[in-house]
Amino acid sequence: MLRKHAQFFNSLFFISDLLILSLAWILSYFLRFHVLPIRPRLLTPSLMIYVEFLLPLWVIWSFTSYRFGLYRSRRTEHFLNEVFDIVKSLIFAFVVLIATIYLLRKFEFSRLAFLYFLEFGFLGLISMRYFARRTLMMLRSKGYNQRFALIAGTGELGQKLLEQIEINPDFGIQVFGFLGPQAEEVGKKIKNIPVLGVYEDLDKIIGEKKVDIFFVALPIHEYHYFEDLIRKVNGDLSEIKVVPGSYEFIGLRGGIDALGDLPMLSLQGSPLHGWDRVFKRTFDLLLGILILVILSPILLAISFLIRLTSEGPILYQQRRVGFDGRLFQIFKFRTMKKDAEKETGPVWAKENDSRRTKIGAFLRKTSLDELPQLFNVVKGEMSLVGPRPERPHFVEAFRNRIPRYMLRHKIKAGMTGWAQVNGLRGNTSLEKRIEHDLYYIQNWSIGLDVKILLMTIWKGFFSKSAY
Repeated sequence: MLRKHAQFFNSLFFISDLLILSLAWILSYFLRFHVLPIRPRLLTPSLMIYVEFLLPLWVIWSFTSYRFGLYRSRRTEHFLNEVFDIVKSLIFAFVVLIATIYLLRKFEFSRLAFLYFLEFGFLGLISMRYFARRTLMMLRSKGYNQRFALIAGTGELGQKLLEQIEINPDFGIQVFGFLGPQAEEVGKKIKNIPVLGVYEDLDKIIGEKKVDIFFVALPIHEYHYFEDLIRKVNGDLSEIKVVPGSYEFIGLRGGIDALGDLPMLSLQGSPLHGWDRVFKRTFDLLLGILILVILSPILLAISFLIRLTSEGPILYQQRRVGFDGRLFQIFKFRTMKKDAEKETGPVWAKENDSRRTKIGAFLRKTSLDELPQLFNVVKGEMSLVGPRPERPHFVEAFRNRIPRYMLRHKIKAGMTGWAQVNGLRGNTSLEKRIEHDLYYIQNWSIGLDVKILLMTIWKGFFSKSAY
């Protein structure tokens, strides 16, 4: 019955796609030759010339949609995955269609009509899929079109899987039981879902229960059960889904990758790559230069006051650890007396620090001493937003003491950051700062950068913990 329902929906989607593409093809003809004022140089072509190529279009789409797996089950997939597949399929079909037309006919089809077809086809296919998804989600959230699932694995991974299913009722998945490794667990409940048996009882449970989806969520130390479980269910269930045990160790921006045709689980990767890296660098460069120009009178005024009130250089340079652990020289307005750390060595500033100059206390309290770091931003050593860079001495002290500390160096250091606008500056909890830094890296977007910059202007300059 389940497969019949799936085949019915697949057929419905396929017919709908053909109908939408056909309408897009005909509509592009009328828009090009009968609606817009642009007229062809010769006589308007007959509609039948375009209608004749509906059959090749249907054949090409049949092959393309199968090739890109457009009609596979997408119950637990994000909608964007389907959008990308539709885009790839439509472009591929479009190229093949053009090649077919120019191979079979001498008639020159309108290039503008081709462009209209591509636009209408894309909008039509996406709109139909979105409407269908929303309708199915609504029905599933009300208890219709449900799939019944069994989870192998009672540990943290299995429980996390159950949690994700329960907070997404639109998936239409009902978990009716767990299987575990120990007989002592049988009869117990995990969030009101019973443990029905041990892994060896799978054959019996399959015979007694309707199981549409079998989830395997074994921790790594239970992987010796994996082969036997898959052998028992292979061919007997509609769907088998595996949550890799190594997922428990997934870190910064992990996910599913591929090496050729071989899928891989990435436990830890670069949070910014490809166009994301280009966008952030462009954003930093343009906005950094603009802020430098706007604040140049303030920078000159501060420089004059420092020169007037204390002995020593205007700018203070210090080695910091940046992106990928590379060292760079950070620029700051000097707020301490000359050779302030000659006797103490590297230490954090403290309240009422006697090493500060007359104007230094004000500059540090208002964070104006950080403004020269705009030059680091323009040079590409820093970003406007990111984790604050530490000195090598402190990095060595913290890297083994604080879990995941070094992950904050997987992105460029920033003038301001998520931790700073949430009050975590100076002598505050380092663990909390790391937690906020990793949250920022995991959830980075240009929008989040803009939000942090606005929060910095609003409340981030003045801080009770900035000494």
